[in-house]
Amino acid sequence: MDTTAASTQPTASTQPATPLKVAVILGSNRDGRFGPVIADWFLDRAAGHPGIETDLIDVAEADLPTRITFSPGPEEATRLAAVSERLAAADAFVVLTPEYNHSFPAPLKTLIDWHSAEWQAKPVAFVSYGGISGGLRAVEQLRQVFAELHTVTVRDTVSFHNAGALFDDEGHHRDPGPADAAAKVLLDQVVWWGTALRDARNARPYGA
Repeated sequence: MDTTAASTQPTASTQPATPLKVAVILGSNRDGRFGPVIADWFLDRAAGHPGIETDLIDVAEADLPTRITFSPGPEEATRLAAVSERLAAADAFVVLTPEYNHSFPAPLKTLIDWHSAEWQAKPVAFVSYGGISGGLRAVEQLRQVFAELHTVTVRDTVSFHNAGALFDDEGHHRDPGPADAAAKVLLDQVVWWGTALRDARNARPYGA
C-alpha cells in the first residue's frame, strides 16, 4: 500500500454539507476475477468514511459495446445511457483495476472512451491489485488516459501486491491495518478534491 506522512495529506476537517457522490468503477470482467473481493473491501472502508456516498459501476454488468459509434443501436444505447447517467451524476471516481500484461483491462478502456464530459473537472483515484507490481503499472497508464479527459488524478493510491494471498476465503484482509490507513488517506483526498472541484463547477461551468 502506498502511504505518506499524514502531515502531508489534505484532511477533511469539515465534511461537505451535501454528501460527495463517488462512482466506484470495477474495471475487470474476466472469468474468475478477484475484483469483487477488492470492491467489497473498498466499499466497506468507504461506508465508514463521513461525507461520501458510493455507487458501484461494474464493467461486467454494464456490458458496453466495444464498437464506439455515434449511432448505437437501441439496445446498446439503453445500456450506454444507464452508465452515462451514473457517471454524470458522480462528483468523483475511484477506479478499481487489476494489471493484465502490464496494462489495464480492455473493458475499462471501453467504458472510459465512451464518455467525455462526464469525466471533466472531477477527481479520479485508484485502487489496484495484481502480482508483484500490485497493479501500479496499470495505474500509471490510467493517469495518462485520464489527464487527456481533463480530470485530476489523486496522488496516493491503494495497491495490493500478490493480492490473492492477502485475503482469506471470506474476503477479509489478513492484516488490515496498513491497507485501512492507505484507504483513509485516499478517501480524504477524494473528499477534498471532489468538494473543491464540485464547488468550482457550480461557480463556473468547466469549459474544455
